[in-house]
Amino acid sequence: MIPVTITAKAVEEIKNMMTNKNVPQGYGLRVLVQGGGGCGGAKFKLGFDKQREGDTAYIFADIPIFYEKRQMMYLLGLEIDFEERNNERGFVFATSPLS
Repeated sequence: MIPVTITAKAVEEIKNMMTNKNVPQGYGLRVLVQGGGGCGGAKFKLGFDKQREGDTAYIFADIPIFYEKRQMMYLLGLEIDFEERNNERGFVFATSPLS
């Protein structure tokens, strides 16, 4: 089961960043969860990192994805997209309810 999916536009932007921002060989996309409890819900962050002990890893569209096993329940159904609007551009996160 793949907990996090990435849209085509976000895949393109991530690969562009990995190529043009000197991301070291062996690094992948780390998906981080902050919070998770309470009214605010979980907040998500992205970064480039090496795989760490205890991580779960998989490949999505030739991009290595890493996350901490204990965070999987917050990541199930997460979709990462990339949007450009007026003077704003960045990654956005959408979650779908589990069936």
